[in-house]
Amino acid sequence: MTMTEGQSVAGPGGQLASVTSELDGPQGAPADVAIELVGVAKEFHSRGETVAAVRGIDLAVRRGEFFSMLGPSGCGKTTTMRMIAGFEEPTRGLVRLDGQDVTSIAPSKRDVNMVFQSYALFPHMDVQENVAFGLRRKKVARSEIVRRVGEMLEIVDLTGREKRRPRELSGGQQQRVALARALVNHPAALLLDEPLGALDLKLRQAMQVELKRIQREVGITFVYVTHDQGEALTMSDRIAVMNDGVVEQLGSPAEIYEHPKTKFVAGFIGTSNLLTGKLARIDDGSGLIEAGVGERIIVPLRGIAVSVGDDLELTVRPEKITLAASPGAAGCALRGTVTDVVYLGTSTSFTVAASTGADMVVFQQNSAAAGPVLSRGEQVWLSWEPGHSFLIR
Repeated sequence: MTMTEGQSVAGPGGQLASVTSELDGPQGAPADVAIELVGVAKEFHSRGETVAAVRGIDLAVRRGEFFSMLGPSGCGKTTTMRMIAGFEEPTRGLVRLDGQDVTSIAPSKRDVNMVFQSYALFPHMDVQENVAFGLRRKKVARSEIVRRVGEMLEIVDLTGREKRRPRELSGGQQQRVALARALVNHPAALLLDEPLGALDLKLRQAMQVELKRIQREVGITFVYVTHDQGEALTMSDRIAVMNDGVVEQLGSPAEIYEHPKTKFVAGFIGTSNLLTGKLARIDDGSGLIEAGVGERIIVPLRGIAVSVGDDLELTVRPEKITLAASPGAAGCALRGTVTDVVYLGTSTSFTVAASTGADMVVFQQNSAAAGPVLSRGEQVWLSWEPGHSFLIR
């Protein structure tokens, strides 16, 4: 069976394992892979119990890509990163860097650097000395140190602040110094463990754009750990969504958001409406769920093996739904009653009690074309295109 990137499959014991179709290059040659995890698992032993932090995952991070591991606290993402860095040794499996097995190699011998949430800058050193620290330890020639430090400070936009101490810098500037210090050694990959967590919202959003710019300019592989969906969607080329020690879905930000494969991914990435119903009919590759008189939910089956009478679970994003006094031209239509209205500035969030019993969230842009705002208690029709319905497992 041929699997495509973005799909998830059940592995041994029913665990989910991510699958990528691009591990092999032309004529079977290895693809341009910087980091590869093969069946990696990590167990911790505490008070006589075995805790499985990572349950056997397979990942391939391409050279030069911005790759994020996204998930809630305790999902195993930081443990996975620490195994890549060498701070933790896998209980099972292999870690490869540029094709070399480094599973048992010490962190100092691996061509990766790591940036933590606490930047760990030397307070008695100025910016230039902090960035040059690693090069001096490697006994790089002074002229080369000056050149490389100057280039890196220009990339992170800190030229002119070379003689400032960390306490004289803002949080965002300190983070850039930590980045420059890690990047000046030209590592094969940079590992970032929630580095923006200590910043306020506005600065964090600005630094997301800066991080992506810096990554493009230096061309180094970035592996980024975060629990913030917005960060991952903004910066990443690909995202591995993790839950309970496994990768539930792997794909581009658009694939993860628009086509969630599991109930967890649908609920964790943004806001999603979950609907259930019994399959009444199959026509031309689409399934019909009859919800009431004039009401219907149509969902593309995408080659999934289901039968009439099966109970289905599907998801639809709030911004894909329109509200009106009568059913629209879109194929899916449900009756409902507005139960809550929240003004969000650029949009308004409506909660609608649908006839199926589900509470549906709908986002409506606040523009002149949006028309009058609905009020609590109003009867409405929810409509959306069948292509925006996605079956989940």
